[in-house]
Formats: sequence, C-alpha cells, structure tokens
Amino acid sequence: MFIVTGGAGFIGSNLIKRLNFQNYSDIIVVDNLGDSSKFLNLSGLKISDFINKNDFLNYFKNHDLKNIEAIFHFGACSATTEKNGNYLMKNNYEYSKELLHLSVENNLQFIYASSASVYGLGLNGFQEDFNCEFPINLYAFSKFQFDQYVRKNCKNSKSQVVGLRYFNVYGPRENHKGAMASPMQHFYNQIKSSEELRLFKGYGGYQNGEQSRDFVYVDDCIDVNLFFLRNKSKSGIFNIGSGRSESFNNLAKIIIDWFEKYSNLKPSLKYIDFPDHLKGKYQSYTKADLNNLRSTGYLNEFTSLKDGVSKYFKSLNNQK
Repeated sequence: MFIVTGGAGFIGSNLIKRLNFQNYSDIIVVDNLGDSSKFLNLSGLKISDFINKNDFLNYFKNHDLKNIEAIFHFGACSATTEKNGNYLMKNNYEYSKELLHLSVENNLQFIYASSASVYGLGLNGFQEDFNCEFPINLYAFSKFQFDQYVRKNCKNSKSQVVGLRYFNVYGPRENHKGAMASPMQHFYNQIKSSEELRLFKGYGGYQNGEQSRDFVYVDDCIDVNLFFLRNKSKSGIFNIGSGRSESFNNLAKIIIDWFEKYSNLKPSLKYIDFPDHLKGKYQSYTKADLNNLRSTGYLNEFTSLKDGVSKYFKSLNNQK
C-alpha cells in the first residue's frame, strides 16, 4: 500500500495515474480539498481511501501500518506569495516533521517534495549544499528548514528518506493551481483568450524576456520518484530539473510555433513591465545541478522543452 499526501494535487495525482497504469490501486490519498476544483484530478483514478489532511496524523498513529510500503509526501501550501509565516511553518514544516518521524519509526520509505526555491537567487549555484541555499520568501524558508531537519536527524536512518527539489514543473493536472500554475499554462490561456503571449521586460541585468528557468516535464518527475521507490537503499536530497536553463524568449518561440502549426491562431509577443512586488524576490535564472542525482544511477534523459510543450498543449486541447 502507498500513501500519497497532496494526492489530489499536481504531482501527486500524476504519480497516482502512473501507479494505476502499473496496476497499483491500493493507495490512500491525503489532501484538503476545500472549495478547490482539484478533486477533478482524482476523477478516473483508482484509490482505496481518501483522508482529510487534518485527520491523517491521528489515523496514522492509531492504525496498523504493516501493509504500508512507502509514503510520498507532496502535501504542502505551495503558494510562494503566502505571507502567513505561522501557517506555512505549521503546514509545511511541523506537519512534515511528524510524518517523517512516524515513517522512520515504522521503517517506511519516505519520499517528500522539497523545492528549488530554497536556492533563492542562486548566486552560489544550484547544488544540494547549504552554501548554495538562501531562501527569499516564506514558502522557500519552510522547505529549507525541513531539509535542514532531515539532514540533521536522518543521517543514520535505517529507512529511506528522500527529498526531491523540484525546479519549474509543468504538465497536465495543474489546472487548479491558479496563479501558482506553470508559465506554460498561463501562456496557453493568454493565447487562447487574446492571441497574445506576455513576457516581463528586462530587470536586474536581464534583457526583455531573457530571464531563464530550468523547466521540467511532470512525467520526468514521476520517473524519478519511482526510481527511488525501486531503490530503497538510496537516501538524500536531490534536484529534479532538466539540467538546462531556457530563456522565456525561447519558450515563447516554441509556444508560438506550436500554435501556428496546430491551430488557426497567430499569437503575438508583448513585453510588460516587471512587477514591483517581484523585484528582489524573483528567480531570474535557475539550472538544476544533476550530479548528485546521476550519482545514484538514475540515467534517464529529461524531456526537451519543445517535446514537453507539445505533449502538454495537446493534452490541454483534448481535456474535458
């Protein structure tokens, strides 16, 4: 049996879909649906139970766990703009600590979501090393603190503990994320509504649209999760990105070319002022260092940006 916290979310529901494809359906989903439309991510998927996140820790403490093999912990507040530090630390840090201890005490594989946001502006690079880490928002700080807690308390753990630092993930099942959805979804929606794709003007030494990110397709992220599930002797904190940094101008070209090839739309490109509220808080450059991940024996190639955009947009065109 697998437990997937945040199972109705973006990466969690994609993992469940893949597990279903591999004939696994004995899966407990833990989430907080609220008034979100993310329940649609579970429609059509096979799971054995759903538990509200507020009830889960008590459930976990009071039930026999001998049939549980692994916990995938994606559940968190993922809003990088959230300003309530107490809420973030309780939800992303304290909750994760409790779940970690329960997993280690019961010898369960524990694979959790960290974030590339811990690198802040990336002034010292993007290696899984304390000297590279300097979070610049509260969300990143909550993820950073949990990584530090894992490093301090799980050095000699007999059970697997893996933290995966996701860079800019994009792909199907992120419709519910609103402002936190990937740039790909925002650009797709912009073009559909106005035939215009909007990029930021230059700021902080970057020319118009030349800010660049490491974009990684969600299917590649699932591949990495399942690699660690199969290799339970491997623990640590690892980057998940493509290992490439792509400018927004290049991304825009790929997207515009796709629309011109597969639709009747002829999108235009427009540069807009860099938002004041993001100045000093925006990652203008990211690029995952994959040496640590590759050292585990994970050798799969990551999907190219062009192929990933094409797959994603075709799925958006076909979605119900």
